[in-house]
Amino acid sequence: MLEIKNYLNNDYKAIESFETIEFVQDFFADVSFSHFPIVEENVYIGSISAYDIETFDSKKILKDYRYVLEGFFARPSMIWLDILEIFAKNNTNIIPVLDEKNKYVGYYEIEDIMKFFNQTPFLREPGGIIVIEKVSLDFSMSQAVQIVESNNGKVLGLIISESSIDKTQATLKIALGAMNEIIQTFRRYNYDIISEHQEDSYITNLKERSDYLDKYLNI
Repeated sequence: MLEIKNYLNNDYKAIESFETIEFVQDFFADVSFSHFPIVEENVYIGSISAYDIETFDSKKILKDYRYVLEGFFARPSMIWLDILEIFAKNNTNIIPVLDEKNKYVGYYEIEDIMKFFNQTPFLREPGGIIVIEKVSLDFSMSQAVQIVESNNGKVLGLIISESSIDKTQATLKIALGAMNEIIQTFRRYNYDIISEHQEDSYITNLKERSDYLDKYLNI
């Protein structure tokens, strides 16, 4: 099984804090990174932003701007979902990785993490997608999985795609099972079906009744 830590990258060495701003500006001119890790004696002290570095005095050194370094990082033991969250929260395409003693060991790039995501059953395996929504207080992930499995389906993945005080929306990828029966069971448990499905007999029946009413009113 491919592990997330196999994507640990060291193609570019971390930048030392004694480097000049001009050196770092030239570095960012040649790469597409939004940030890059800065170290002192291989100890991570933060990441410098490519956007920020453009405004700095090229004659100074990184240490002079230590106060603007951003402190986000990951551990080699983290799961890929936690790593994706760090990417999203910090609006970055690169994350420094530190060992348990806070020594810098490399970095993850967002492209590599997405490649890992593409190898998960949620994306790799064939199946159908259902987007459901329910009042947040009544929403239950275990109930959603049970509804799918009670109709001989198999859940390949479940992601909370939207959440607020009022409503929670989840996206499920499902293999096997009769899609229409699964959809109707969700409705019986007061879940709204946000996604559209050709197999949805409820929507088909509503359309047929609407067409019949239009025809009747036009007689």
